[in-house]
Amino acid sequence: MTGAVPSSQPTWFGQPRGLTVLFLTNMWEQFSYYGMRALLVYYMTKELLFTQTHASFVYGAYTACAYFTPIIGGVIADRFLGKRRAIITGASIMALGHLMMTFDPLLYPALATIALGNGLFLPSLPSQIDDLYERDDPRRSWAYNVYYVGINIGGFLAPLICGTLGEVYGWHYGFGAAGIGMFAGLLIYLWGQRHLPASRTAIAMALKPGEAIAPGRFTRPVVMLLLGIALSVTVFRGAYEQVGNTVALWADSGVDRSVGSLTIPMTWFQSLNPLMVMLLTPGLLAWWGRRARHGARDALLRRMAWGALIVATAYAMLGAVELTGGGGPASWLWLALFFLVFTLGELFVLPTGLGIFARLAPEGLGATTVAAWYFVIFSGSLSAGLVGSLWSRMSHSGFFFLLAALGCIAAIMLWTLDKPFQRLQP
Repeated sequence: MTGAVPSSQPTWFGQPRGLTVLFLTNMWEQFSYYGMRALLVYYMTKELLFTQTHASFVYGAYTACAYFTPIIGGVIADRFLGKRRAIITGASIMALGHLMMTFDPLLYPALATIALGNGLFLPSLPSQIDDLYERDDPRRSWAYNVYYVGINIGGFLAPLICGTLGEVYGWHYGFGAAGIGMFAGLLIYLWGQRHLPASRTAIAMALKPGEAIAPGRFTRPVVMLLLGIALSVTVFRGAYEQVGNTVALWADSGVDRSVGSLTIPMTWFQSLNPLMVMLLTPGLLAWWGRRARHGARDALLRRMAWGALIVATAYAMLGAVELTGGGGPASWLWLALFFLVFTLGELFVLPTGLGIFARLAPEGLGATTVAAWYFVIFSGSLSAGLVGSLWSRMSHSGFFFLLAALGCIAAIMLWTLDKPFQRLQP
């Protein structure tokens, strides 16, 4: 792999030092994203007095656009800017957008600015992970799960800090804290440049006249497989994305959040998902590693299918709680148990899917292929916005069972794609 860091290079925590730089950069970017996301629906319904349906559409449209722009941004990074300059430019634009969220009249321009910056930042950062490893480096298969923990540390801290500031002191203080987090991620990335491999743009500039790096090409079987995975994950995310939308609304109105004389802030529950990621990931990695040492087949798409079924089980549990609850608020312990089961399923699906897209990327098209994964999040977010609009039109139990059904459909689709993937994976 061009520009890859040899396995003999100095490491931190047994991994290339560049992974720590990418880990911390992404951690703070995710702090800003999840901090703003924890507040957005509450801000629109409580401060701006949007209806639930209107707020759901705005939330879905924003998350969809934030994951559509990486398609264009990935191409720009691969062909023109290079990954480093794309990351620096994108992070700067996003920091500006988060700070714009502190002004009520700038809601829509601020969301658009964040989405534009995200287009350059999001596909370029994880596509640098593969550049850190040689093809035969055994650490490569675990790198995306390690990276995913960084995402969730930021996601864990964000609702506690940004959410508390927003609920207690005012929504704009929470949005301002999210902007500061984005700026911190940019500074870390700039500081850690020496630990990252040279980008393809820099390598191309160093070639002699007449030399060129020949980019790879997508073959038809690879394209068809990626499309199949994309459709499956789109269905899955129609249910998955409800955590920041309708599940958040249920936590506010349908859950008894009292502990003695205290009431748990509603935004704190958004920290349960990333907390569970941090707690569950080491055990899962140890289990998968033990299976690999005993010769178990690395059936990644079957792993994703099992994850979709586990998420479906989590939503079915909420449906059963609503169905048997007699119309009263549910205990917050049910919501905590939901996040435990939900997160276990998520860990089977999302980091695995990102790793599959990166693994199937042709040479020189890393950011573009990873951007295609984020396009799946775009399509899934659109479907989630439409599904979320049904919250006010259905019983809550029926809505949760609908989400469980979507998880089961996604699981069946993913399971059928495992054999084609086994034939194609490098």
